[in-house]
Amino acid sequence: MYAVVSSGGKQYKISVGDVVKLEKLPQGVGEKVEFSDVFMVCTDDKEVKVGNPLVKNAKVIGSIINEEKDKKVIVFKKKRRKGYRRKKGHRQWHSLVRIEQIVT
Repeated sequence: MYAVVSSGGKQYKISVGDVVKLEKLPQGVGEKVEFSDVFMVCTDDKEVKVGNPLVKNAKVIGSIINEEKDKKVIVFKKKRRKGYRRKKGHRQWHSLVRIEQIVT
């Protein structure tokens, strides 16, 4: 069984037991999180429910197992022949979520 859900402006295909890296969520480590923006659910017997745009009464329940920073992304700006160079780095926060249940 798997589902397609939305979180942080992105869509993810998830199934029970998966550990998914999502944009940082407001809940803390160890807390439950519920995703109600479910676009599609496929059951074990290959029955597919596609929402218009969301599947009614469907939700995905998981728990946050960790919050950490991602790899550093280098931002480099340069203008040729002007001596203008800027180098910055950015590390984005993300949450690791273990999917526990898909409810239809």
